[in-house]
Amino acid sequence: MNAAIGQSLPIAVGVMVSPLPIVAVILMLVSGRARANAAAFVVTWFLAVGVVTLVVALVAGAATSDGAEPSWSGWSKTALGVVLLLLAVRRWRGRPREGVDPEQPRWMAAVEEFTPAKAAGLAVLLAAVNPKNLLLCVSGGAAIATAAAGDGSAAVVAAAVFAVVATVGVAAPVVVYLTAGDRAEEVLAELKTWMVQHNAVIMAVLLLVIGAKLVGDGISVL
Repeated sequence: MNAAIGQSLPIAVGVMVSPLPIVAVILMLVSGRARANAAAFVVTWFLAVGVVTLVVALVAGAATSDGAEPSWSGWSKTALGVVLLLLAVRRWRGRPREGVDPEQPRWMAAVEEFTPAKAAGLAVLLAAVNPKNLLLCVSGGAAIATAAAGDGSAAVVAAAVFAVVATVGVAAPVVVYLTAGDRAEEVLAELKTWMVQHNAVIMAVLLLVIGAKLVGDGISVL
């Protein structure tokens, strides 16, 4: 179990600091249904990340139940790593130049009118449909499967820990909102501006580091 958690933890941190989901929560916290929308988003995010990671871990783990890591595992990790590296390059090349405001997704303008159901739907889209976060969850599940092959209980616990760590980022603005008092709106606005401006660079660095790790892990198996 400890090995499964340890192998997947760096990837969970990558999901945790993904900027756009954090920005989504901040926007919800300055809307008319702040607490309900933010709570729906955070809970659904946790469930979506946990379910995707656990399903991948159980399916991949069933194929390695004899305790030996097969060669396909190495190839799959290498392939996932290469995809993440390519995404890192794409994000870096697409970063806004100095003095240029980054283009914002259309859903940001509609967040103020969200209901809790729409907030939950956005959480599913950003956690389990967005290609970058989906690949990170799949990578986390693959890491758990390798370290906890054939041990369903360990996979469940590791996936739960993965989801908890991955949810810290989107839960942080809620903590600020509840504890910062009158300064909460100012702090959240500054955080939103910074994360939107540096979204591409943050994701490029994260994808580069995690992609390199997966490629290294995959090559070590081949």
